[in-house]
Amino acid sequence: MWKARPEDNRPTLNPSQPAQPATAAPVVSTPAKEAPKSATEGRADVGHIGKSVVIRGELSGSEDLYLDGEVEGDINLRDHKLVIGPNGKIHASITARDVIVHGRVTGNIASSERVELKRSCSLTGDVSTQRIVIEDGAFFKGAIDIKESKESKSDSRRPMAAAAAAAGSASSATSNAGLSASPAAQGSFLDPK
Repeated sequence: MWKARPEDNRPTLNPSQPAQPATAAPVVSTPAKEAPKSATEGRADVGHIGKSVVIRGELSGSEDLYLDGEVEGDINLRDHKLVIGPNGKIHASITARDVIVHGRVTGNIASSERVELKRSCSLTGDVSTQRIVIEDGAFFKGAIDIKESKESKSDSRRPMAAAAAAAGSASSATSNAGLSASPAAQGSFLDPK
């Protein structure tokens, strides 16, 4: 049979019955729900090249790109992210900020930040990046050149400079005490004892 709807279970008022005064129900305050974000809001300016598209030549742009087609030539997205889909077949040198590979790539990848090689990917070529992630099952044949980040260079030099300044003041204090910190006085692991 049919199920009763919630509005069918409401009490009905007979005109002969007087209306009952409403009892004060506790007021529950709930935060207003935010409007759901649209899919395009989170990933503004993302180009999409489908799996039936074939490009021969140079591909460049000023937005993030999802590439699931075939490209032969050069791909240049210096300050943007490139995602190569599972159907992507790339025979090109790639320059981008971030590169995520699901498909097949033959060529070198130069990334200023990060490269991810997913389990379904096949990469034959060299990678130059600051960070790399290679998932279990990914095929990779080539060399990896890990570039030092600009931030870590400046951060690593600051503690060294502070340590050198402290060591300099400590060595001047020890030299005043009659001890020498010269390399000749320190010895070596290679010197016989």
